[in-house]
Amino acid sequence: MDKRNSQQFQRRLGRIDELIAALENAPDPKVREQTRELIQTLLDLHAAALEGILGAVHDTGQEGAALIDELGRDQLVSGVLLLHGLHPLDLATRVRNALETVSPRLGLHGGSVELVSVSEDGAVRLKLEGNCNGCPSSRITLHSTIEEELYTAAPDITSLEVEGATDPNAPANPARVPAFTECPTGNGQQLAEEAKR
Repeated sequence: MDKRNSQQFQRRLGRIDELIAALENAPDPKVREQTRELIQTLLDLHAAALEGILGAVHDTGQEGAALIDELGRDQLVSGVLLLHGLHPLDLATRVRNALETVSPRLGLHGGSVELVSVSEDGAVRLKLEGNCNGCPSSRITLHSTIEEELYTAAPDITSLEVEGATDPNAPANPARVPAFTECPTGNGQQLAEEAKR
């Protein structure tokens, strides 16, 4: 899914949340209960249909299993599969895949991120290494690169703890984003120029 479709999807999810909240605040308790029942019935119907589709695709053999894996990597499909508890990849695998996606970007300025642990309740612990560990821009790197990729791939993460981030609990300050060359690599300017090519 491209970025525009992803943003549109997020807006639609937000609108669904708004509508559900409005219905939950309906003055008539019977309407609220019927609304909950309607939503749950639709979710159950969709889950049963999707499970049947995935089962039929899987039964076609190796090609079917590969197709299911590919569907699990699509952002929109992945979100729907997660909603219904049908995603083919567990949380730890999705987190590792997301970290593999951001590794080249971190590597451009001599940094990396390591997965320390993923707990059964969805808590994820990471460790920034190399120049990302303690770098003045590590909070911005964490927010704009790592967190975004992680929560896209694994919205079911319940908490995220990162060792080596400068003041990891402070909000990123977009008004003062350190220049790429401010990262403590001896050749930051050269790496920045190479990244542009």
